[in-house]
Amino acid sequence: MSAPSYVMRAAGPADLEGFKQLRQIAGAGFTSLMLDDKAMAAKLALSEHSFASETDTAGAERYFVALEHIASGTLAGCCGVKSTIGESPPFFNFRMFTEAQSSNAVNRRFDMRVLIGVNDFTGCSEVGSLFVRPEHRAAGVGRALAQNRYMLMAVQPQRFRPQVVSELRGVVHPDGTSPFWEAVGRHFFKMEFAEADKLSATTDNQFILDLMPQHPIYVDLLPQAARDVVGKCHTDGEGARRLLEWEGFAFSNVIDIFDGGPLMSVQRDHIRTLREAKRCTLAPLTRISHAKRALIAVPSIRNYRCVSAHAAIDNGTANVDPAVLAALKLEAGAEALVWIDDAH
Repeated sequence: MSAPSYVMRAAGPADLEGFKQLRQIAGAGFTSLMLDDKAMAAKLALSEHSFASETDTAGAERYFVALEHIASGTLAGCCGVKSTIGESPPFFNFRMFTEAQSSNAVNRRFDMRVLIGVNDFTGCSEVGSLFVRPEHRAAGVGRALAQNRYMLMAVQPQRFRPQVVSELRGVVHPDGTSPFWEAVGRHFFKMEFAEADKLSATTDNQFILDLMPQHPIYVDLLPQAARDVVGKCHTDGEGARRLLEWEGFAFSNVIDIFDGGPLMSVQRDHIRTLREAKRCTLAPLTRISHAKRALIAVPSIRNYRCVSAHAAIDNGTANVDPAVLAALKLEAGAEALVWIDDAH
């Protein structure tokens, strides 16, 4: 048995310096980290307040989770869950429709893709902000960090909305240009992609309401480079997309208005990790037979901590390495939320 190397825990103001480093490493296009110091501090304060809240409904809470490397105390990554999106600021997308065209007179029939601006996902919960520093991307760390968001939701599902969405970063070239933005957004917003991306992260998004296209856009009228990336995610996001699909998310035929990246959605109670997580009593054992990969979390949002480790469930008791209890700050016999990976 091995002790957990990382703990996933509530992020707060004390993590500001670590998040400044993450921002530098993540680079342009990672909208949720593209904040100035003041906005980042405000985001971390809101996270701390959200975790401390006693609410039992879904409101304006923003849960930001830090991935901490236990041995060094380094902030190795982050992820987040927003209880409600679209109420402030608005949440806009393009919905992709297929329009059938036909003419008996010339014996022609074909389909055309059309993009229309919508805010259909107002009032959903959102998972996102998934980032791991490159030197920590190994041994399933990213997957555990992604799954931990659903463990958080499983602690108190009523604090999250019945529908959950996730936006994946669209195709953006290494030089920061977006083929979709160059073909569509630039003509309406009259600014660089990086500026629009930053404004969407740091303002109330009124500029989108003011400037976004008011009429349908025919995809076939766009340059080939833009058509090719509609609904496609950045190569760095392919793994995240596969993880979302494994959880039950599906592409909603809705794309980001800036980079054309896909929006995935699922019913909250259909999310695999959330469905399969069970409450168990923790028992520390130094030798455990038949242990499987597991996620183990404190069943309290206020004191939320989660680790990826090995566990063996026996009659409602989860046998774990003593280091798991130490990382979670729990005593033997405490209740925990446990998800077991039956595939491994």
